[in-house]
Amino acid sequence: MAVTGPHPVDVPTLPAHLDPDTDRVLDSGLPHELSYAFDGPFHFLLPHRFDANLTAFRTALDDAGVAGRVYYAKKANKAAVWAERCAAHGAGVDVASVPELREALGHGVRGEHIVVTGPAKSDALLRLAALQGCLVAVDALDELDLLVTLALTGTARPARLLLRRLPPGQPHSRFGMTAAELDTALDRCVRAGDAVRMEGFSFHLSGYAVRPRADLAGELVGHCLRARELGLRADRISIGGGFAVDYSGARHWQTFLAAQRPDHYHAHKTFDADGFYPYHSPVAGADALRAVLDTVPAGGRTRLADRLRETGTLLMAEPGRALLDGAGASVFRVQGVKERDGYRILTVDGTSLSLSEQWFNSEYLPDPYLVTPDGRVRGDAVHPACVGGATCLETDLLTWRKIPFPARPRVGDLLVYPNTAGYQMDSNESPFHDLPLPPKVVVDRLGDRPRWRLDRRPAR
Repeated sequence: MAVTGPHPVDVPTLPAHLDPDTDRVLDSGLPHELSYAFDGPFHFLLPHRFDANLTAFRTALDDAGVAGRVYYAKKANKAAVWAERCAAHGAGVDVASVPELREALGHGVRGEHIVVTGPAKSDALLRLAALQGCLVAVDALDELDLLVTLALTGTARPARLLLRRLPPGQPHSRFGMTAAELDTALDRCVRAGDAVRMEGFSFHLSGYAVRPRADLAGELVGHCLRARELGLRADRISIGGGFAVDYSGARHWQTFLAAQRPDHYHAHKTFDADGFYPYHSPVAGADALRAVLDTVPAGGRTRLADRLRETGTLLMAEPGRALLDGAGASVFRVQGVKERDGYRILTVDGTSLSLSEQWFNSEYLPDPYLVTPDGRVRGDAVHPACVGGATCLETDLLTWRKIPFPARPRVGDLLVYPNTAGYQMDSNESPFHDLPLPPKVVVDRLGDRPRWRLDRRPAR
């Protein structure tokens, strides 16, 4: 049946950057085989892309002549394969819970290569971190007191810690300590003696701007120098994550923002454009780290990289999304097509809980690929359709936008959302309606016959 009514040919598109690796998976026929085998949605993971992103971050540090360590922010994706890759390459992992810490250790990451972040850490988390020699980013004075007590009474090694700074430009942030609290914390570290090893400072900063990160990093270097005068080690700073991912080209992104309006969305849904993730970023990933290192912090005379070298200060970075750029996609099968006035409503075999941008009352905007049994469909035709999940909730839409598909989607076709490994595929997953969570498939080899395996998780 043909779509009736006005045909919104002006629905804006937002194509993802060309990705030959994802195309090779789609053209191999593997997605349809796995969709049939699992009888439901699934995610596929590309570990070699994680390796390449990790190498790029390390190269940025090396090129700047800066001593540094890269820690994968584990919250960005729960798959075990990323901890496996960190262990294989001697990289660090950033965790914020006992299960995350156990997962990292269980996949071979050494305790000394783990940094424990998050606010108001539990006794169990601090105790395990101290026993395993992890580095703890202390968020508050009472947390510091608890860590010192644990070190004095329960371990044979000093507790390793950073002191987290409240960002001056974000006074309402719930993370970190004020300047006065930092002074108190330093005094307590000195009085704790050999029970603690105070290794430096950290911060948690929202957004993706380069300048605020460089400015606050420069301030932390100054804090390290003052702490050293007190006899503390203080030889490193952590600038956290916040390295943007560039999903789409500048022209497509700017055109999309200028053109999008309520009638481009199912039920005239409206979104605050300022609330969209910046799906185009001119400086992204490891290049964003390069830009931070190349910036002269406020009040300084030399670049941050020079300041770090001059003071013998190690830089820690904790990217999550940026290490997962291009490292995975999410696959759903179309199981229903409903005609509406000028567009179609597709229902897939999963839910929006497996595309987590809806968690932020936003939309994951890169266009999904339409994949038939013959392969990915390309072309300039416009067949607009929104995408709903297989639940009884009106709000269960993976994509409210009427996506301009290049062909008419049909039952049995696949929709593949590209580049979803970072924060999308599992941050908000839930077995609603008793539906199983989509499995994760690790593709270890590309080509006409990809080699794949299910992601492994240690027994609990």
